[in-house]
Amino acid sequence: MGINILIVDDSSVMRTMILKTLRMSGLSLGDIYEASNGVEGLEILNMRWMDLVILDINMPVMNGEDMMIRMKANPEMRDIPVVIISTEGSKTRIDGLIKMGAIFIRKPFTPEIVRDAVNQSLRSGVSHG
Repeated sequence: MGINILIVDDSSVMRTMILKTLRMSGLSLGDIYEASNGVEGLEILNMRWMDLVILDINMPVMNGEDMMIRMKANPEMRDIPVVIISTEGSKTRIDGLIKMGAIFIRKPFTPEIVRDAVNQSLRSGVSHG
């Protein structure tokens, strides 16, 4: 059974690159969903079961940090592992997200880095399937 993943990034080009990277990584993929901001991401999480969320930080409408805070406050979403892929430079902001349980990847990235981060997050996270 493959991993169901939600990719949340305001750039459609970046979502495509992440999806291509996931396909190249050798991971067993299930359904892949995409959202362009945190509001859309939360809507998808309310309707679909996910093993993992890949999240950008800087987005319009609702940024990744706010989405992750809302996920952690929701008993049905709090245990979904989160991998953040971002250009974010604020160490304070990154450290806060890591303390909430996220794994942080800085752009640009390689398929191996994404694969390792996904595997690490799935091992340390609690699947709610």
